[in-house]
Amino acid sequence: MACLRIIFPNIDFALEEVPYEQLLNLEIHMEHFLEALKEIQPSAIREVFVEVPDVSWEDVGGLEDVKQELTETVQWPLQHAELFKIAATRPAKGILLTGAPGTGKTLLAKALAQESKVNFISVKGPELLTQWVGASEKGIREVFRKAKQASPCILFFDEIDSLVPARGGAGDSGVTQRVVSQVLTELDGIEELKGVVVLGATNRPDIVDPAILRSRRFDLLLELPLPDKATRLAILQIHTRGKPLAKVQSRDREGADQKGVSLSAIADATEGYSGADLAGICSKAALLAIREYLETRKDDADGYGGFTISMKNMEEARKIIERQRA
Repeated sequence: MACLRIIFPNIDFALEEVPYEQLLNLEIHMEHFLEALKEIQPSAIREVFVEVPDVSWEDVGGLEDVKQELTETVQWPLQHAELFKIAATRPAKGILLTGAPGTGKTLLAKALAQESKVNFISVKGPELLTQWVGASEKGIREVFRKAKQASPCILFFDEIDSLVPARGGAGDSGVTQRVVSQVLTELDGIEELKGVVVLGATNRPDIVDPAILRSRRFDLLLELPLPDKATRLAILQIHTRGKPLAKVQSRDREGADQKGVSLSAIADATEGYSGADLAGICSKAALLAIREYLETRKDDADGYGGFTISMKNMEEARKIIERQRA
């Protein structure tokens, strides 16, 4: 388009055709690419949008201490900013959530936004990185600008270690230096973004640039552990909510005794599993039950009223997820 604009003044649009000689003279030069670059935003920025999550604390199993910490450091300052002014105390600028994959970092951030009744912007760190010089820094500035417009708002950077890795490492092409510097600049100016709290999530806090973790940037680091038995049971209860689990001493469609689902037994057998693994078990068990039902039913005269998820389905699903984890 930038190239075509050059010949527009020489075209008589009343003729409803472009002279062939004009088309032969068209050449696309580097200046045209540079002009186009000014008009095109990175796809990650175009897709950044403000949302209000539909999950709450009740959808997050366990992690009571972490929930309370986030309530006090994020929810209270956003909802009672004037009280914090009276108390002459400054709320945290940023919070870093760490933990193994599947421990609920993203879910926790969404639930926090919903409980705080504020907007939520989620950005994956790798999506902001681009090979074009200056484009990544521009993307970061744009994300913070949108957060300011949407305040009160929680700005969540998933996989933040890919965005702000430690500088000076092998293979650092200079892009890392510029991106980290831009993030630091935005964080240091966060007081101008009133009503904005920055959350980051990472599985590798050890490779995050140390400057990010200094005081008044990411003030608080919260580690999310793998769930213990009580938490695993709570997570299983959340993900089986509304599912037709087989009751103890129930019978299947053929009239045979059917072992009732014991979530406690599943919790016992899943030590070391993450919340995402447990959610996967529940989803897979439902699919296995559907397959079994459709393969054995003769008709649907009962309106699927006999459909249940059995302990056999849950145990088979657990074994499948266990193989996937190996």
